[in-house]
Amino acid sequence: MKIAMWSGPRNLSTAMMYAFASRGDCAVIDEPFYAAYLALTGLNHPMRDEILAAQPTDPRQVVAQITGSNPGKKAHFYQKHMAHHMVEGIPREWIRQMRNVFLIRHPARVVASYAKKREAPTLEDIGFRRQAELFEQCRAAGERPLVVDSADIRADPPGMLERLCVALGLDWRPEMLHWPAGGHPDDGVWASHWYGAVHRSTGFAGPEGPLPTLDGDYLELVERALPYYQALFPFRLT
Repeated sequence: MKIAMWSGPRNLSTAMMYAFASRGDCAVIDEPFYAAYLALTGLNHPMRDEILAAQPTDPRQVVAQITGSNPGKKAHFYQKHMAHHMVEGIPREWIRQMRNVFLIRHPARVVASYAKKREAPTLEDIGFRRQAELFEQCRAAGERPLVVDSADIRADPPGMLERLCVALGLDWRPEMLHWPAGGHPDDGVWASHWYGAVHRSTGFAGPEGPLPTLDGDYLELVERALPYYQALFPFRLT
């Protein structure tokens, strides 16, 4: 099975990648379209040059990589994808070959976390609109994509991960709840900038507290992203 987990930044996506890597039967890949996205958009992200040097910038090469044989002859291939990477010029027909899952998080939490790492994020940077678009694309193709909310996972990691495994047709493995501190060999080259907290972890953090209080441009961004989050929220696993 090939699993495409569609997320935005600052959304528990790296911890989820580590969880699936801990199964033992699952290869993982970290944001394979990142370099292609930067090359197409010209955006100046942290560590841009290192990312462009570390990954293929031709999206067709990436598609061949993620639709080919599973790395290490593993039974399953978990692919951590950022929804906002799917810009014009990156093919999408391969998505129908995947078991698609959408990982959502309240935009107030995303914006507050993202702003600590990169100033002045835009709606396109945080991926909510593109995530909702991809979700509808999957549904229009006759698929029933899964949705999981990061808050639900953090509130009950074993329960939610077991429900996700059942929905995917996978056996539940408690090993998914833990991983070694210090990162994973398949981390993207950008990990040193973005993954500090998860590198210090050995499992999922506990339940989140109240929503952060934002104002000005950040509050406006949350308000623009919120309808896309709310569109997917009713579909989440519970």
